[in-house]
Formats: sequence, C-alpha cells, structure tokens
Amino acid sequence: MQERHLSAIDHLFVGLDSALRGISSQTIRPARNNPANGIPDAVLSPAERELSAGLMRVNHAGEVAAQGLYQGHAAVARSGSIAAQMQSAADEERDHLGWCEQRLAELDAAPSRLRPFWYAGAFAIGATSGVLGDRWSLGFVEETERQVEEHLTTHLGRLPASDARSRAIVEQMRIEEQQHGAKASAAGARKLPRIAVRMMRVAARVMTLTSYRI
Repeated sequence: MQERHLSAIDHLFVGLDSALRGISSQTIRPARNNPANGIPDAVLSPAERELSAGLMRVNHAGEVAAQGLYQGHAAVARSGSIAAQMQSAADEERDHLGWCEQRLAELDAAPSRLRPFWYAGAFAIGATSGVLGDRWSLGFVEETERQVEEHLTTHLGRLPASDARSRAIVEQMRIEEQQHGAKASAAGARKLPRIAVRMMRVAARVMTLTSYRI
C-alpha cells in the first residue's frame, strides 16, 4: 500500500485537531512530576489566596496560549527538525499547563473562561508567523520566551513568600522557558522588528489583565 504524504494544509489541520482535543480536555495530565510534589501547602490568608489564584490563572492562560503558539509553528514548519523542536517544546508547555491547572484546583480557583480565545489567537499567530519561514518562526519563539521569562520573574516577586507550591511551579516553568528561547536562538532565530516586539508586549498585557479575573 502506497504511503500518503501529507501536504502543508494536511499538517496544519492535523496539528489544529490534535491541539484542540488536548486543550478542550477537562483535565490535563502532565507527563512529568509536578515540581510542587512533596512541598507542604501553606495556610494562606484570603488576600494571599486570591493573589496566588489570580497569578496562577494568568500563568495557566499563558500556557494555553503557548500550546496554540507552538502547535501553530509546528503545523507550518518547513524543516522536519524545526517541527520536532516545536513539538518538543509544546510537550513541555503542556506539562506547565497541567501543573498550573493542578495548583488552581488546590487554591479552589478556576482557569480563565477565555481559554478557547487564548488558544485560537495564539495558534493563528504561530501559524501566520511560521508561514514567513522557519527563522522568523524561531525569532518569534525566542522573543516570546524572553518576555515570558520576564513575566514569570515578576510573578516570583509577587507571589506570597509562604506559597512555596506555586513558587516551585513558576520557577521550573521559568527555567524551561529560558531553555526554549536559547534553543530557538541556537537554531537560527531572526531578530524581530521593534514594532513586532511592541505589539507582542501589548497583546501579553491585555491577556494578563483580562485572565487575572476572567
């Protein structure tokens, strides 16, 4: 039987279908152990619990967007090795998503209700930038991860000092976001125009402010 080779459009729809099925799942099961395992949960005041829940909701929304972004890039990547790199990063981001979801449940908080919107928008951005070529796609990933690392560093400064479980998750996420950015750079990422960087910051700001409460 002759093997059928998938076209670029085929890859796009396969990637979209796979990712949507994963994102729509009620529970994300991480492939790796949660960094917070073994860390006792602290007794947080109502204000501290609200702050931790809001920040972890933002992080969860960011990881939903990361799934869309990497799946979009992988779906249109021209190089098989780049597609594999994008998919590997997406798998790690999926663990991040599951960890954030678990922590939100522990804090008796729900994820952002705009979850499908964050995913769809990020997938469209990833696929669109990927069409321009793998080096531009990698440049977008490198800049995204740089901004995410800054964002997570800010969260480590804002999370209650006693909330060691949330802090452990965010710290591991920050380490791996650094690695994703470094790998994109090493693979030949192109530097994005300043206007693109500014637009990314504005979009991230909108998502952060919205997902904190909705």
